[in-house]
Amino acid sequence: MYFWEDLLEECNKALSEFDPESEGIQRRQLYYDIKFMESEQGWAIPLGRYPFDRKLFYRYEDLSFSINNQPLNNMEAEQIKSALQIFSRFSGTPQFEWVNEMIPRLESKFGLVDRKKEVISFQSNFDLKGLHFIAPIFNAIINERVLIISYRDFKSQESYKLTFHPYYLKQYNERWFAFGLNADKEISNWNLALDRIEALSETNLKYEKSERDWDEYFFDIIGVTRPEGISLEKIALLFSSDVAPYVITKPLHPTQKHRQLPEGLEVVIEVIPNFELERLIISFGDQVKVISPESLRKKISQQLIAAANQY
Repeated sequence: MYFWEDLLEECNKALSEFDPESEGIQRRQLYYDIKFMESEQGWAIPLGRYPFDRKLFYRYEDLSFSINNQPLNNMEAEQIKSALQIFSRFSGTPQFEWVNEMIPRLESKFGLVDRKKEVISFQSNFDLKGLHFIAPIFNAIINERVLIISYRDFKSQESYKLTFHPYYLKQYNERWFAFGLNADKEISNWNLALDRIEALSETNLKYEKSERDWDEYFFDIIGVTRPEGISLEKIALLFSSDVAPYVITKPLHPTQKHRQLPEGLEVVIEVIPNFELERLIISFGDQVKVISPESLRKKISQQLIAAANQY
């Protein structure tokens, strides 16, 4: 027979074992938790309250009941269905073959075979070369393993090998890139496009760790290219009124600030100018004009003139 004092003692004992510094819970929290466990959002437990010596003790009405044996409630089932629908987008992708086997097993285990039609779609390039390298590079990062990579960049006729300590994987514009230490050149932010990798293998070389904050590293740029020796600059752009709503709702960069002018939308971002920034600006065609800096203004102008000369 468990009275509320007994339940509270057991809860606080468990909390103390999990976290010795825990101050435990009070009677009110215990009642809130019991109420939640009895609800449909919890486990809908069949909790009985029985009088004894002017007090109440608690016990499952069905003594064989356990929340570990409970079927999913409606909310949990819908959440798992949604997750499975997202997982199904990876079906057929190299290194994700396990999804094909796992989804039916989960559906059968949790009784989710009556899945609704999908209501979400992802843009994926399953035909992109190099996708099968994601898993081994990811595992090398996690397990701190050094790789020997056979690589052929766009400028090379033949492939070459390099010793690579992988630190970070990043996707941009539907392509995957690996960042790490090129031990041969002693460059710690070397960038490899996975679709240019021809082969890789693990080695027993000592792995050199990186203390770099990669989120911070990428914050100052658009894309994946961070030129050396170039500082942050304020880039001012003037967009036409036609694309202004698009640029407002989908900012070019987290630093974006904008204001409406009679001639259009002025946008200012603070980034390190790079190749991807130039490609982004050019993608807007005649709907955008570079205001400053002058160096970027001239570079974009020259590229547009060269493009026009192709016709």
